[in-house]
Amino acid sequence: MEHNHSSSSTRTRIDRKTIEKNRRNHMKALFSKLHSLVPHHHTSREAMSLADHIDEAANYIKNLEKHLEKLRQKRDRLVAIAKQNIASMSCAENVGLRPPQIEVHEMGSALTVVLVTGLNYKFMFNETIRVLHEEGAEIVNAGFSVVDDTVFHTIHSKVGESGLGSGAARVSERLKKFAYDAS
Repeated sequence: MEHNHSSSSTRTRIDRKTIEKNRRNHMKALFSKLHSLVPHHHTSREAMSLADHIDEAANYIKNLEKHLEKLRQKRDRLVAIAKQNIASMSCAENVGLRPPQIEVHEMGSALTVVLVTGLNYKFMFNETIRVLHEEGAEIVNAGFSVVDDTVFHTIHSKVGESGLGSGAARVSERLKKFAYDAS
């Protein structure tokens, strides 16, 4: 029996050593994982202790939490401002939300485009110029006037020798379709 008791004791000791070794290996793996996730800013050549590494990780996490809270506050402020802007637009009964209107007049080699938009269609002018260039028209003069919440654009263009010909109708249709799609 004595022999059996000592082998049991030895086995228990080996089991405890194995358990402790596994625990240390597990802790080492967890530390390596933590170490790989934290940027290291220390410049000293000497090795940092385990406690210093853990302290550095804890500080990094606290700084991330502070930064995250600042970003949340900023987001909340921006959302509040956006809601306020939407509400004020609704209260103003859609001021400046007039759909665009466009007219194209052809006189010989001259092409005049009159574009009337609300304040919210600022991009329409640029797109009208783009379409005219694509169709081969040369912009001679362009101007605009703003009255209350309406913008009046006038674009004078010249059609060259290789110009539009019957393409004025095509330009007119393209611009009208674009204005319709934009609204």
